Amino acid sequence: MNYKLNLMAAACVLWAATCHADELADKGRDIFNKYQHAVVTVQTVLKVTDSRGGRSSNPSEVKRDLTGTVIDSSGLTVLALSSVDPTELYRRVSEEYNKIETQVNDVKVLLDDGTEIPSEIVLRDKDLDLVFIRPKTKLAVPMVAVDLSKSSPVEMLDPIIALNRLSRAAGRAYAASVERIDAVIQKPRTFYIPGAGASSSTLGSPAFALNGNIVGIFVMRAVNGGDSGGRSPGENVTAILIPAEDILKGAKQAPEAKGDTDKPVAKPTGTADQKESKDQK
Repeated sequence: MNYKLNLMAAACVLWAATCHADELADKGRDIFNKYQHAVVTVQTVLKVTDSRGGRSSNPSEVKRDLTGTVIDSSGLTVLALSSVDPTELYRRVSEEYNKIETQVNDVKVLLDDGTEIPSEIVLRDKDLDLVFIRPKTKLAVPMVAVDLSKSSPVEMLDPIIALNRLSRAAGRAYAASVERIDAVIQKPRTFYIPGAGASSSTLGSPAFALNGNIVGIFVMRAVNGGDSGGRSPGENVTAILIPAEDILKGAKQAPEAKGDTDKPVAKPTGTADQKESKDQK
């Protein structure tokens, strides 16, 4: 009798776990379907001049595809500053990086229909590792955006749904993953430590609570290296999830783009792959 009861109990536990997994997947797909187009690829060109060693190198340009989250239908988009210009983060860890000069020369938002939207940086927040960009011209069609005012806090071990755009090699496809919160940090400000397991989440990706509200954006946090005492610089840097309410405060301060005009973007300016093909020729 006890053997049968144990089998029944195990079956009930397995059934409950399966139902929970299905419910999590269903909620994740709902969030993905609603907000996937608010996650965009942002292509940047960073000019770098290295003065370390007492001699300045010839400037080089680094072209990268990054992940951004659209937070206003006008095209206002937020990214992790450390992904746009990593030296901002490195300078906190080591003074050596003060000898590296950088300049963001080009910013484009790449949509999945092939549209390239020329944009510009309008605000940087080094403390929060955020950078805000806007289209240089007003858009003919509003963009899908995440509403930062509808946010939810999360607790340790809570599941969250993270959205992302994959790399060019993966066709810049939309992706979603289930993450967990490892820790909640209260001071000097509230932020979350995401799980360290492998996932498709990248800096600039948004994360949502299971009720569909935004939780925050993945960024990096660095503390002053100071006297490292032989410690690895990596101990002074960690990935975090910054709450949406902090991002909203910055978004409200983001000015209009300097190149903003009343002339709307009428049609796509060509796909990134077509542009790269022309450059190669």
